[in-house]
Amino acid sequence: MNVLTIYAHPNPRSFNRAILEAVETALRDRGHVTRIHDLYEMHCRAVLDGEDLMRNWRGDLPADTRREQDAVLWAHKLVFIYPIWWFGPPAILKGWIDRVFTHKFAFEVGAGGMKGLLTHEKALIINTLGGDEATYQRERWHELLVRPMAEGVLGACGIRNVAHRAFYEVTTVSDAERRAMLAEIHTLMAGF
Repeated sequence: MNVLTIYAHPNPRSFNRAILEAVETALRDRGHVTRIHDLYEMHCRAVLDGEDLMRNWRGDLPADTRREQDAVLWAHKLVFIYPIWWFGPPAILKGWIDRVFTHKFAFEVGAGGMKGLLTHEKALIINTLGGDEATYQRERWHELLVRPMAEGVLGACGIRNVAHRAFYEVTTVSDAERRAMLAEIHTLMAGF
């Protein structure tokens, strides 16, 4: 299967990068064909401006948007790897979604409301957080992490089978705990 990984972290030595490498190794070990779109490395233009919006509705998309849409269509499965900052993804990923998941590509709107057009078999979201899981569960912040991307973006655009895994306290755990998290990636990818 073809798997496109959308990766959004500005530090090339981050734990997110280690997760990306573990995901890629696991996917290739299982025979998948992979592509990585590192949004920071690509210098992704992450602002949907007025001209973009008008072009989207006319179906006259910029070349960079079309390339990203072609990559999304190439894939059978999607993986998103990014840190959680202020209960959401980095702005570059939000901008990528705004510019790539356009009307008539990812969704259409009709008399019956919004209809998702993406038909990917599966998507996986992997997040890192600095906070502890107990606090996120107690305060119900976990829902703020999962639902906007899994349901509000991917589900609304037609991808119904979305898995999510969050790794907590990555800035303060020991190296042994980070190694255990990376080992978990291989188990996580076994079902992907």
